[in-house]
Amino acid sequence: MIRAALLALWLPTAVLAEGEEIVSGLSQNRVAITANFDGSEILIYGAVKREAPAPAGAPLEVVITVEGPSTPLVIRRKERRAGIWVNTSAITVDAAPSFYAVATTGPVEKILSGTDDLRYKITLPHAIRAVGSASEAEGSEEFITALERIRSTDESYRLLENQVQLVEETLFRTDVVLPANLTEGDYKVRMFITRGGRVIDHMERVIGVRKAGLERTLYVMAHEQPFLYGLISLALAAVAGWAASAGFRLLRR
Repeated sequence: MIRAALLALWLPTAVLAEGEEIVSGLSQNRVAITANFDGSEILIYGAVKREAPAPAGAPLEVVITVEGPSTPLVIRRKERRAGIWVNTSAITVDAAPSFYAVATTGPVEKILSGTDDLRYKITLPHAIRAVGSASEAEGSEEFITALERIRSTDESYRLLENQVQLVEETLFRTDVVLPANLTEGDYKVRMFITRGGRVIDHMERVIGVRKAGLERTLYVMAHEQPFLYGLISLALAAVAGWAASAGFRLLRR
């Protein structure tokens, strides 16, 4: 017990002993989803604060992640049997990010150790939490890989290696494009600096993504007053049907 306590006290001291800390900012910390919203580009920038010259040895590297709200889901495998596609097996994913981007100054395997990757859950396989029975756990990697492939195709998941600009091991910046089909919620931005694969310091910021205007009103009404929302929808459908009918009658004259 004493040894574990001493180790816990030593670890923060070891990190601070590096003398390098992140000072960062975002071009915007709020994104409004409106009727004509077609995506947004976020500028993530920062600097490395030092009390002394940069240490010699392994170069400084930067890793930045942008993570959207996570939701549970079920991943199913389909197979063709007797000419029909049927579900044959499935696993339950406890939490999968709706959006996830990893931007780095270099190849991930060269600038980030597996230990710190697992500890901070930086790369996508560690960010997806698959929790289920023992039978589900067996072979779950194949399902997770399939999920990554599908969401990478529609650019919900992105690996942006060599996309972080680092100047003189002090100033860094990158641009991350958020797609048009954003899920409403808080998007977590994490910044890490590493040397020799080990995380020296990290910082977290949040981007709030919310519906705005008429979209927000309809969204709130649909969830908080579904009966009223249904009545208004029926009324609008009736008016639209009447208007279309009247228009056709005028055209036929």
